[in-house]
Amino acid sequence: MLRIFKIIGYRIFQFCFYYGSRVLPWREPKLLIGPGSITKVPDVLTTESVSPVLVVSDKHLMKIGIATRLLRALDEAGIPYHIFDDIEANPSTDTVENLRTFFLEKSCHAFVAIGGGSVIDAAKAAAARIARPKKSLAQLGGFLRVMRRTPLIIAIPTTAGTGSETTIAAVVTDSATHRKYSLSDLPLIPRYAVLDPELTVGLPPAITAATGMDALTHAVESYLCLFLSAKTKQKCIDAVSIIFKDLPIVFANGTDLKARENMLHASYLAGGAFTRAGLNYIHPIAHTLGGLYKIPHGLANAIVLPHALLYYGPVVHKKLARLAVAAGLPTEGKSDAESAADFIRAIQTLNRNLGIPNRIAEIRDEDIPTMINWALKEANPFYPVPKIYGPKELREMIDQIRA
Repeated sequence: MLRIFKIIGYRIFQFCFYYGSRVLPWREPKLLIGPGSITKVPDVLTTESVSPVLVVSDKHLMKIGIATRLLRALDEAGIPYHIFDDIEANPSTDTVENLRTFFLEKSCHAFVAIGGGSVIDAAKAAAARIARPKKSLAQLGGFLRVMRRTPLIIAIPTTAGTGSETTIAAVVTDSATHRKYSLSDLPLIPRYAVLDPELTVGLPPAITAATGMDALTHAVESYLCLFLSAKTKQKCIDAVSIIFKDLPIVFANGTDLKARENMLHASYLAGGAFTRAGLNYIHPIAHTLGGLYKIPHGLANAIVLPHALLYYGPVVHKKLARLAVAAGLPTEGKSDAESAADFIRAIQTLNRNLGIPNRIAEIRDEDIPTMINWALKEANPFYPVPKIYGPKELREMIDQIRA
């Protein structure tokens, strides 16, 4: 009986939260898209009248010269900048604090984050701390806890997956406990997003695969949520359609600029969808895998996704059948259950063709209670999932992804 009342309470909260959020001052980043669009960043900074700026990246990207064109363009425009390239995968709270300190010490006025989701998330989290200097990252974790204007953020993704360049979320990992959590608020939406496909040409196939499946997971999870607007539904459908068509292309031929641009656009659409619709239990479980075992986020999502969809069962068949159409699968004359099964098999086949394993060997028995606790704290009551689960169901889902 207590569980029933709890579920009713969650649904009332979700209904009020997601319909109420429609009156908030949502915005989307101003887009710079296409080959060479990174060279337009100095024009943006000049228009915004901000300098010096802090270029945020990681050491690997700096070493291989991903940021060279950006730095050259800044030099040519006479815009002063500093570089912080100590961002690691799954950025820690210590790293975010170091980034914040560096930004303030150098008297910067804008973040120009060039990299994957970790780099962009670190910049967004540091911006939140600058906007709220008396609040710790832990205190800012959750929804709508920043509520102040941040320094200008320009996000330049070098992978097509996280969608961080358009979302309200910044995911960080607690340096002490290794728990991953999100800061989610409207001021964290970057003011500008630069989708330059030339920056993704050098991505190794494995990273291309994992980040592409991350975007697919965003689109599928969002579509399964309750309380979606028609615009958000269409973003999910468009993203699924693009990813099923273009992800195999960029995996096989990373130099296909049009397909690369399409994947960046799909990631952007999927990120915009989940920032408005919410997620399911797939992301919370994937976050635990990243926090405890440092499994790359996109890879974790890709592995969990088909298992979770199978576990959901009939409650998601109707929506998965619609996504099967978006994926280009034949559905005529088939029931929703048959089309849903086809869609899940198509994801499994895509994973296999991309070299993504079916299960995860790292999960330890002693970690599962922690995983369940962290995942439920993230998902309940905030995510309007198709069916609300408790510890028992999360345990069964995790058992299905274990090798």
